[in-house]
Amino acid sequence: METQYFKDYSPALGRDMECKVYGHAGRPVLFIPCQDGRFFDFENFKMTDAWAPWIESGQVMVFSIDTMDAESWSNKRDDPYWRIRRYEQWIAYITDELVPFMRAMVNQRNGWEGEPGIMVFGCSLGATHAANLFFRRPDLFDRVLALSGIYGAEYGFDGYMDEVVYRNSPVHYLSNMPKDHPFIELYNQKKGVICVGRGPWEIPGTTLWLADIFREKGINLWVDVWGWDVAHDWDWWYKQVAYFVPYLLDQEG
Repeated sequence: METQYFKDYSPALGRDMECKVYGHAGRPVLFIPCQDGRFFDFENFKMTDAWAPWIESGQVMVFSIDTMDAESWSNKRDDPYWRIRRYEQWIAYITDELVPFMRAMVNQRNGWEGEPGIMVFGCSLGATHAANLFFRRPDLFDRVLALSGIYGAEYGFDGYMDEVVYRNSPVHYLSNMPKDHPFIELYNQKKGVICVGRGPWEIPGTTLWLADIFREKGINLWVDVWGWDVAHDWDWWYKQVAYFVPYLLDQEG
């Protein structure tokens, strides 16, 4: 499996950001690590093995990045006003800096032109961020695989709410989205899977809330709730990757 390491200065964040790329060709996949995670977690937690069939066959190139959770969602000591704005800077880093980098690399590797859609993937808090990116920017992200996430910003910001928290809390902004909002048509042109178990350490409440919102708004994404034996852990996420990725990569389904 071909791997590459990159470290570049991010103007949006005012610091260097690291990432690692797995694969030699194929569609771009952005991996968001779990809470407080680092760019090397995709490899260290053996998610490379789960994705190996599609990486090694040239179907995907996975870009694994750093979170900013320690300065935003996890940092309960500091002012939530500034923490959510730091998170917004991380979103800008992804959409304005990383996405063009990813597209340029996959275009060069595949001999493509244009602006290919990106699949965004994460587990646990990484799933929270992945879903938020997909719902906020369906012009950039055309696939989402979100496993065991929590889709309300209360997890990181407790009772604090302002306009920036709101626009990073999918259950809130999707609940208030008009049924004729152009994003709904965009979502329905894409593919997405939101999955959670009912077993140890899983918190399915906001996934079920999303399912209700999707039914009300006519959003045709796949919400799948697995059983009471399904725990919030890597072994189950490997199984879910094996189950869902073929659907997400299938251009016909």
